[in-house]
Amino acid sequence: MTTAAVAMAAATAKLRAAGVPDPARDARLLLAHAARVDAARVTLIAPEEIAPEISERYEHLIALRAVRVPVSQLVGEREFYGRKFKISREVLDPRPETESLIEAALAEPFERLLDLGTGSGCILVTLLAERSSATGMGVDLSESACLQASANAVLHGVAARADVIKSDWLASVEGRFDLIVSNPPYLAIAEMSGVAPELALHEPAMALTDGADGLSVYRVIAAQAQGYLTATGRVLTEIGASQGEAVQNIFRIAGWADVAILPDLDGRDRVICARNPA
Repeated sequence: MTTAAVAMAAATAKLRAAGVPDPARDARLLLAHAARVDAARVTLIAPEEIAPEISERYEHLIALRAVRVPVSQLVGEREFYGRKFKISREVLDPRPETESLIEAALAEPFERLLDLGTGSGCILVTLLAERSSATGMGVDLSESACLQASANAVLHGVAARADVIKSDWLASVEGRFDLIVSNPPYLAIAEMSGVAPELALHEPAMALTDGADGLSVYRVIAAQAQGYLTATGRVLTEIGASQGEAVQNIFRIAGWADVAILPDLDGRDRVICARNPA
C-alpha cells in the first residue's frame, strides 16, 4: 500500500516530465477527485494509505492529465465566478479572464439578456443568477453545447428564466435585449499551432477559432446586433489581448456609439463595450 503523499509526489513528477504547468496543483486536485474528498482535505489524508481502487483511479486520471486532458474535463466541472459549472469536451473550459466580462455586465442594469455562443452557459447562467429579475437567451451552433448550458441553468436554479436554442449566431434570434454578451472564437487560424495542447487537442475548435483572422464573429455582431438591442442597449464581447484596437474599429465603422476597451485584472485588453447609437 502507498500513502497519499507518496502517490502525489510520484504523480507530480510524472506530470512535470510531461510538461504540465503547475503539476503539484493538478496532482492534488486529481487525488481529491479520485478519493472523493474536498481538495482542501488532501493534506489531511496525505499520511494515510490509499485503497487500491483509489490508487487505480488516480493513476488513470494522472495518465490522462499527462497527455494534457484538462483537469476540468477529468473532474467534470470548473469554478467560475464563485459557482461550479459542469464541463465536457464539447464546450470551452471557462477562463478566469472571462469574469471581467461578467463584472462589466453587472456594472449597469439589464432585464433581458442574450448570450451569443453560450457554450457551457457560464456567462448566461452567472448573469441570471446575479440578477434575479432578469431573463435571458443563450444560443450556440452546437447541440451538445446547448444541452450543457441547459444543464447548468438547471443546476444553478435559473432554468425558468433561461431559453437556450441552437442558432448560427443571430440567425434564429428574435426580439430585443438590453444586453448582448459574447465570448466568441477569436483565435486566428494561424495562431492555433501555438496554443497549449489542452486547447488544441481537447477543446472544440469551433469555440477557439473562426478559421480565419479571428475577427469574423465581431464583424457579424457589429453588423447585426443593433437590430436586436433596445434603444439604450449595449454589447459586451470578450477579445484577445492584442485585438482591442482592431475590434474597436470594427464596431466604430459599423456605427456603434461609445466603443470602449475594458481591461482585465492583469491590465490586458479583454472586453469591448459598444452602445446602440439609436
